Amino acid sequence: MGIIKLADLIRLEAPGAISHKDIGKIIALDTSIVMNQFRTPLTGLFFRTLTFLEHEIKPVFVFDGRPPGEKLAILQKRAEAAGWRSPNHLGTSPQTKDCVHLLKLLGVPVVQAPGDAEAFCAWLVRQGAAESVASEDMDTLPFGAHVLIRQLNAKRDDIVEYSLPKLLEKLQLTHKEFVDLCILLGCDYCDKIAGLGPKRALRLIQKYRTIENVVLHINRKTHPVPDNWKYEDARKLFVETPHAEVPELMWTEPDEEALVGFFCKCTHVEERVRRRMERFRQIRESTRKQREEATAAGQGRQTRMDDFFRVLRKRKQ
Repeated sequence: MGIIKLADLIRLEAPGAISHKDIGKIIALDTSIVMNQFRTPLTGLFFRTLTFLEHEIKPVFVFDGRPPGEKLAILQKRAEAAGWRSPNHLGTSPQTKDCVHLLKLLGVPVVQAPGDAEAFCAWLVRQGAAESVASEDMDTLPFGAHVLIRQLNAKRDDIVEYSLPKLLEKLQLTHKEFVDLCILLGCDYCDKIAGLGPKRALRLIQKYRTIENVVLHINRKTHPVPDNWKYEDARKLFVETPHAEVPELMWTEPDEEALVGFFCKCTHVEERVRRRMERFRQIRESTRKQREEATAAGQGRQTRMDDFFRVLRKRKQ
């Protein structure tokens, strides 16, 4: 879910933090979000990853680790709503293991986060290991990702990039104050103050700067504060540094024969896989020649989002 109505608030209060610009070369992806975009996740990951690579975008697929205790309650609710017995089944499901194996055959880095994937993606950006995060969860921003890309899928043309530095500048907030704002809006790690809308929450944080001060200046009858409110724990989760080392990220050429063998265990798709791999090689070679010609002419440029989506739109048609 992420942060409740944060995207709407940004559109209203800080539209300058939103843009439709160049995609960074290295993107950290919250893999669970990507998997949920496809009816058949394995096939979707195969085609999507090749499209990334064709446009010289280097994806880093990050998988969720053990969720923090503060998130277990909401995960349990989501699991029950989806008809699952356990909210933790995704981390060990056969489908997840197949996705990991497929991505390794495609030659892209796969990273196991110590906790939430979106938090680790944001940390990779802060460490300079990636340039942006691709996720639908807005809590990537309070986790500190400098750049968040949303709607990076084949069904939507309105891909959006959020700049955290521009957002903080426009809202006139520090990162810690922004984290407190997101907690007031409603996050996955604790309850929120009932009846407190996004605009009101923003104005309160801009005036009083911390949740502690906000609580002192609101009407407790119209905006009751939750009992045993664990906002401090949520704040700590957003600002603390993961207990992990920056992984070594390596990209290699896809293993076509292994990919054919992988897919043919489930369905008879050898011709489709080989046809897509041949197209992949042709596009890579064409891109290489264009880059060399542009470099020779002094016209090198970065991959643009509309370059990436031109391929996706053509396939959709």
